[in-house]
Amino acid sequence: MTSVPTPIPSRTQVVLEGIKHRILTGRLTPGQALVETELAAHFGVSKTPVREALKTLAGTGLVVMNQYKGVTVREVDADMAREVYDVRLLLEPEALRRSVCRGASLDAARDALKRADEAADTAERSLANREFHRALYLPCGNPLLGRLLDEVRDQAALVSAVAWSADPSWDREATEHRDILRLALEGDADGAARALHAHIASFVQRAFPSAESKAQGEDGQA
Repeated sequence: MTSVPTPIPSRTQVVLEGIKHRILTGRLTPGQALVETELAAHFGVSKTPVREALKTLAGTGLVVMNQYKGVTVREVDADMAREVYDVRLLLEPEALRRSVCRGASLDAARDALKRADEAADTAERSLANREFHRALYLPCGNPLLGRLLDEVRDQAALVSAVAWSADPSWDREATEHRDILRLALEGDADGAARALHAHIASFVQRAFPSAESKAQGEDGQA
């Protein structure tokens, strides 16, 4: 029986993933200009796939397209961090709770945690941490919930990259990750969800304290 060959990724997809990887690992920093001709030369393609890739990245919120300033990596501020992490706080702990309640396999989360611990550099560790969180919420049993969290995943990673560049807090977060996974593997759905909620909330509070202050002020006005 002849095996079906693996489709070759389109040039646009290759460029898109390449630019995204450079943004999420800090090689392209917030506010940095993304010049089509330079990117085309770097990836060895014409400007067309670069232009299409940048449009897609603009749709995911990683880059900003401006008629006068061109295309730049999205800036990260307290408001942006609060918006993204509000969504995570509302959805991600509940998704994990459901994953645990349905007895879903968390082997992928265990593997991602191991890769993060053994990472040779911050870029590799950042990517492993992203996969750890995704492995917790993806088997929740609700594909729409998983897709909603996937939609903010890249923006959350951009926030994290900026925060880590200012204050590397890898060890603290690794300890919290281990606690979350331990509770999940023990079948403590509510405990794992609470630990994940505290983990997400404490990160944005440490990295962007003004976001928390503003949220409290708005709550007081409600």
